[in-house]
Amino acid sequence: MKEITAQAEKLREDLRRHEYLYYVLDQPEISDADYDTLMRKLQQIESQHPEVATPDSPTQRVGGKPREGFVKVRHSAPMLSLDNALNEGELRDFDRRVRDLLGGAPYRYVAELKMDGLSMAAHYRDGRFEQAVTRGDGVVGEEVTENARTIRSLPLRVKTSLAAFEVRGETVMNRRAFERLNAERDERGLSRFANPRNAAAGSLRVLEPQITASRRLDFYTYFMLAGGRPACETHWQALEELTRLGFKVNPHRKLCRNVEEALAFCAEWEARRDELPFEIDGVVIKVDSVEQQRALAFTAKAPRWAIAYKYPARQAVTTVEGIEVQVGRTGALTPVARLKPVEVSGVTVSRATLHNEDEIARLGLQVGDDVVIERSGDVIPKVVRVHALGSYRKQFQMPGKCPVCGGNVVREEGEAASRCINTNCSARLKESILHFSSRGVMNIDGLGEALVDQLVDRGLVESVADIYDLTTEKLMTLERMGPKSAANLVRNIERSKKNPLPRVLSSLGIRFVGERTAELLAEEFGGMDAIATAGLEDLQKAQEVGPKVAESVFQFFREPRNRELVDRLRAAGLQFEYQYRRPKGGPFEGLIFVLTGALPNLSREEAKRMIEGAGGKVTGSISKNTNYLVAGEDPGAKLAKARQLGVQILNEAQLMELLKIG
Repeated sequence: MKEITAQAEKLREDLRRHEYLYYVLDQPEISDADYDTLMRKLQQIESQHPEVATPDSPTQRVGGKPREGFVKVRHSAPMLSLDNALNEGELRDFDRRVRDLLGGAPYRYVAELKMDGLSMAAHYRDGRFEQAVTRGDGVVGEEVTENARTIRSLPLRVKTSLAAFEVRGETVMNRRAFERLNAERDERGLSRFANPRNAAAGSLRVLEPQITASRRLDFYTYFMLAGGRPACETHWQALEELTRLGFKVNPHRKLCRNVEEALAFCAEWEARRDELPFEIDGVVIKVDSVEQQRALAFTAKAPRWAIAYKYPARQAVTTVEGIEVQVGRTGALTPVARLKPVEVSGVTVSRATLHNEDEIARLGLQVGDDVVIERSGDVIPKVVRVHALGSYRKQFQMPGKCPVCGGNVVREEGEAASRCINTNCSARLKESILHFSSRGVMNIDGLGEALVDQLVDRGLVESVADIYDLTTEKLMTLERMGPKSAANLVRNIERSKKNPLPRVLSSLGIRFVGERTAELLAEEFGGMDAIATAGLEDLQKAQEVGPKVAESVFQFFREPRNRELVDRLRAAGLQFEYQYRRPKGGPFEGLIFVLTGALPNLSREEAKRMIEGAGGKVTGSISKNTNYLVAGEDPGAKLAKARQLGVQILNEAQLMELLKIG
């Protein structure tokens, strides 16, 4: 057991180091695949030997227990807001007040970028992360410990001699993660987040930690306290100590000898703010000495030793000269305003996103109107509101055919986005290929993003089906593709032809049809042709397939280009028939089970196979038709719903007993 404990701790140390290199320093030493391999090894050890698991293990970042609400927690010391300086004169007034209150004693400032996010306090005891609390009203906040645990730049364990301490900082979402999140919400027909700050705040306060984990938040620290008091003699020393302990601290900061240097820092970063991966709205300027901070004290609402120098809003008024439609990698059609060129913060802007038809209607916008636009870093500018109606106005209408490929455009009921449903549309081809070849789908190892870019850009792949026409000779014309690599990829492509029908069906990129739904459709219909020709009512006969999924499948196979793709995949030799049938006559025949929580010995998939092997069905949601809920650790909301509906609840041991009885 000593050897296993040592092996687990070594893996934890390695993973913590690589998390620090990747998420804090942005200097990874290993690939994502190698990191995943280390994580899987640790997960396997902790699963087989639960006694060696620790609360601060990297495997414990994402818990499976959704919240019912947030607990209120009083801060160790108030998290007060800052007074603002909106121009140079107001900052100089602040400096004069500091000078007068300190009676002419020498002082220094620390200037730090003011990140636009959500303030949070993280508490540690004996070097282990213990609790996280949002700012709230500054006196009382909400506990968000499980959500904060998912933030990779927040260490779960640090090496320090302090028995207990607290760090405060800003939870932010960088621009790339923000754009990716909004693109995903567009794809799902959900409303977009207005800005990264709202997205970060909403992500930290969701009731499901797994959602927070998927949002890729970041945490930058700027205060360190012990017993509710500053832990160091100066603020600059605190920032250095936080860096030494492995916390993420904004490197763009300056120790200023006077207000002139602080003003120069503010001016420098107002001009350079678009270089940053995250949003800022100004600079925070603090007196460095903690002793002088105590002497300056506080007003009723804010410290007298700190101020926020706020940058002006970056907006301008211009005219919408036209509206064009772009097609994204997921097939979503996005209207973009063509603007009369206008300068915003030193950059000429001629285009701005309008997101979707509903947003245009909300704005009441037509071509010819004058609008207020807002530019936010490297994110495409957006239209904030209509400033004045144009003398000549033209209403926008979303095209019925894709402007790129001419394929059918569908907007499903209740969704904001219109989409091209042609899988081979050149605008979405790269994304389609990456999905097709991914591990959980056709599993074509070696067909990664860089290679797909080359294949599409050079015209070697113009359809997903063209993957099966690739040869060693064709592949060797690409960069970094030697004979061995090319031969391995061709072999992996050939091997993928043996994947069963559910994999093939999920590879087509039909909305709402993932691995589980594809398997249920294959089981119900037994072949691709039967699925392709099924009507809406017939499709809904498949287990867990409702009107929305049925409509998506039905529309997909009504697009001629998709039928052509399916025919080519058939000709390439992929599996279009499915022989599996659910066992008949078993002890669980006619019974419906739902699984929730972590079982002590069985994985979710193992439990599912055992139930289905006995003739039962496993569904994903509780209903009045559910016979049994099999509940493990951290069962979540399904347990409460099962009790409400009177569904019989089993643990793993009781499930195994039922199987034996049968």
